[in-house]
Amino acid sequence: MIIINLDVMMARRKINLTDLAEKVDITQANLSILKNGKGKAIRFSTLEKLCRTLECQPGDILEFVEGNENVH
Repeated sequence: MIIINLDVMMARRKINLTDLAEKVDITQANLSILKNGKGKAIRFSTLEKLCRTLECQPGDILEFVEGNENVH
């Protein structure tokens, strides 16, 4: 299962959903879906923008966890 740690990175960088959505050029609704782990996919271009804006690596946002997929 893939865990999205976007909320963790946002807290570390002290950026809110509105500001991040604007900087990454994604709707707040879509960013919220991703942040809450409800998304089914992410474009590499979006991941790249998130990493650039949050000054992090993809592995800081995405995490693979072995186990039950119904946890989230």
